[in-house]
Amino acid sequence: MIDSPEPQAVRQQTQRPRRRVRRAALAGCVMGVFAVVASFAAVAFATGTFTVSSAANSKLGEQVAVNAQGRTLYALSPETSKHLLCKSKECLAFWPPLTVPSTKTRLKAGPGVKGHLGILHRTGGILQVTLRGVPLYRFSLDQAKGEANGEGVKSFGGTWHAVSAGSTSSAGMAPTTSTPSTPPTTTTPGSEPPYGY
Repeated sequence: MIDSPEPQAVRQQTQRPRRRVRRAALAGCVMGVFAVVASFAAVAFATGTFTVSSAANSKLGEQVAVNAQGRTLYALSPETSKHLLCKSKECLAFWPPLTVPSTKTRLKAGPGVKGHLGILHRTGGILQVTLRGVPLYRFSLDQAKGEANGEGVKSFGGTWHAVSAGSTSSAGMAPTTSTPSTPPTTTTPGSEPPYGY
């Protein structure tokens, strides 16, 4: 017995599902490639280089450590990475820690910055940058490059000082050379609403 040729409609119906399967497989491959590229980009961002730089501060008459935006970096004396004083939400709102997104981020000391840079693991998954073993912070009331409004502020169990870029000592605080004409307002936790970052 001779088989009759398959009708055109039957052939088209069997080919359509195959085409759909091929298209779905191709779309899945393309999405997989995009996912791999995105994950590599995320890793590259997280493992990128983070630089602590230095800048001349006319108010203090010294080179101080600054972040990527040129904002003055501070340390709380007598705080160390093994003995944290700035732990409350209020303190961290006034004094945001200098952080990195990943422990794989490469830290780099810019020109004029002396001393070892490290990463401090804080509660809540915060990865704070340290310089010469001292945790680094910004001051929320510094609004522009070169400002050092946090210098000499006494709060949260110690005194805040701009971090000297060139010092090799663990203290590494920039000395206050003059008394500011308008001293910054010193606050205590709960006395005022905290300022934003």
